[in-house]
Amino acid sequence: MTKIELKTHQVWQDLNEILEDIDADALVQEHLESCNYKIGGYWDETDEFYEEITLPRFLSAELISSSIGVTRRKRWIQLKFALQADGIASQDNPEKIGELILIYDENMQFLDENWEIYVDSPLLKTNIKKG
Repeated sequence: MTKIELKTHQVWQDLNEILEDIDADALVQEHLESCNYKIGGYWDETDEFYEEITLPRFLSAELISSSIGVTRRKRWIQLKFALQADGIASQDNPEKIGELILIYDENMQFLDENWEIYVDSPLLKTNIKKG
């Protein structure tokens, strides 16, 4: 049996190089603009349903993790970002309002998104569906 050590494999150097070349903030800004800074149909951790959440337009994103996935026929990259509201005159530190996961195929075409939003943030405009 052949012993493979992935830590020294070229795939890790290639992945690091790719991640260094990705403009993470630009990917998030493009995504936010395409959805007009709105999230529709969001369930929070207490199973409260929000018809729509409007995000502030002064957001920055920080890449906090990345992963690749491979199946027999598909390959993708998953990028996880921390979202922060910037540029608020009354705040010295940006307020973290949630996280966003963006998933792209091997051609960097958008596949899916996953949001974790801190719905109690006063910077968000929420529309809760009443039962």
